[in-house]
Amino acid sequence: MFYEKSAWKKQKNCGTSSLLPMTPTKPQEWLQVVGHAGSFRVGDCGTLLKKFCEEERQCYLRLMGDTLRPFVPAYHGVVQRDEQNYNMMDNLLTHFNSPAIMDCKMGSRTYIEEELFWARERPKPRKDMYEKMVAVDPEAPTPQEREQQAVLKTRYMQWRESLSSTTTLGFRIEGFRRSNEECHTNFKRTKSRDQVMEALDSFVESNSHIVWGYLRRLKQLRQVLELSDFFRAHEVVGSSLLFVHDWTGRTGVWMIDFGKTRALPPHLTLDHRSPWVEGNREDGYLWGLDNLIDILTKMLPVTCHP
Repeated sequence: MFYEKSAWKKQKNCGTSSLLPMTPTKPQEWLQVVGHAGSFRVGDCGTLLKKFCEEERQCYLRLMGDTLRPFVPAYHGVVQRDEQNYNMMDNLLTHFNSPAIMDCKMGSRTYIEEELFWARERPKPRKDMYEKMVAVDPEAPTPQEREQQAVLKTRYMQWRESLSSTTTLGFRIEGFRRSNEECHTNFKRTKSRDQVMEALDSFVESNSHIVWGYLRRLKQLRQVLELSDFFRAHEVVGSSLLFVHDWTGRTGVWMIDFGKTRALPPHLTLDHRSPWVEGNREDGYLWGLDNLIDILTKMLPVTCHP
């Protein structure tokens, strides 16, 4: 997830679901909050370049013809910069003034089933993930992992999810940045409903109008997801919801990150709420969205419920 320190001028009559390319008045400075370093570049005319991923390209091509199109960044194809291919899409921050942004990883797991198979067939213990594990909990590694000073990627991901609200609520906060440029990314142990509510309240700075705007958008998204042909036929894993708001009260929420989204076999569809059992491909996306909507609703005074 990225934010920009930009000089976008305030535009009139610009809704968050209609992001039109604009020309910045001066170069933009991007700072990464959550995600892989070097994955993004600023494009021309209000676009964002993300390092090329064929699976993500296929998803965006299908999404451009799906009912979910208003809830994802518009996709503009593949471009090359410095001998590197990128997927080009709309910069979702274009029509916001000094925006606050938050990345919520959706679903009850963040690894695809094939990763479990690959880990069993070709195990590759990772030293970097072992170091991340012991930095959070020195007692977490098994004796064998401690001896190897390394852990399998799937083991690390499953362990990390057990600490967070991914397993208890079907989503987790990856990080957020307030409009005053204050960044928060320490949510690895944010697990309970009350802890998540406290973090969300900090992000919106107890502003009921912002919460109401997010709730309205999330309820619209849920309604469209339940009717979407794309969503019904895909396992959506490792995808995030990007939340954006600014001091004017404008809010927006979009689905992003489809590098791990996979098309299902023709005979299989998902309800996205059932518990995952290896082989059923369920991702828990709607379960997480239900819980997110419920928590935001409880953050509002009763008289403000949408």
